[in-house]
Amino acid sequence: MTSEHEPAHRIYPSASDSAEHASHSTATPQTLSPSYKLAFADLDFLLREDLRPVRFQLELMKPELYMKERGIGSTVVFYGSARIPESGHALSHYYTEARTLARLLSQLPQQDSLRHFVVMSGGGPSIMEAANRGAHDVGAPSVALNIVLPHEQAPNEYVTPELSFQFHYFALRKMHFLMRAKALCVLPGGFGTFDEMFETLTLIQTGKIDPIPIFLFGKAFWTTVVNFDALVSYGVISTDDLKLFHFVETAEEAFDSLVQFYNLSRSEK
Repeated sequence: MTSEHEPAHRIYPSASDSAEHASHSTATPQTLSPSYKLAFADLDFLLREDLRPVRFQLELMKPELYMKERGIGSTVVFYGSARIPESGHALSHYYTEARTLARLLSQLPQQDSLRHFVVMSGGGPSIMEAANRGAHDVGAPSVALNIVLPHEQAPNEYVTPELSFQFHYFALRKMHFLMRAKALCVLPGGFGTFDEMFETLTLIQTGKIDPIPIFLFGKAFWTTVVNFDALVSYGVISTDDLKLFHFVETAEEAFDSLVQFYNLSRSEK
């Protein structure tokens, strides 16, 4: 398969053409040997331990190229539990808030050829589903970065199929979460949510990335499960570090804060 971005005229055959030609090689002891396979068409070779750096590169490049080709200019990332369904859970109202915020973001007018403030989630159920669903409600695209887990986690049905990605490496997945991020919306969650949130806070704290709005939904939840003030008291973070994030309760509160941070016209709400 040739890409629409490949040059119209080329001297060399494409990789896909070479792979197709190679698949029709005459069967001999030499051509049947694994060593004879084209390197890029040899799955066993690509999965060797030695090829991990190449797999890192591929996992970095594929989503980047696909999002670039589909005009994704910036994103708003949603983190949250895979165990909080739409109803029946003490925290289910956060499903509604995530869905509402995603809907608001997805209706922001677009000002250039790229699409901005595109909803991005981890692609799974519950809070992640709510984010993709909010975009789907208004016919907008949304991105999902799923990951291979021992227990299968299929992408939720609201993800834009062409923007649904699957990762092997957590590290590369987390890079893609932040590469286009304009804001981070962190709803109640467990270990994974904590991991992603604190990594982002660390990157901002240490100056590795520029500050972006980080909204922690549910002050009662977050101040119960994390004693931020105690971290300051023990001297392991500074008082200013508490300014890296903001507690919010509703989608409208987070949306209004984002509009103010980026100096967007109120008419864009």
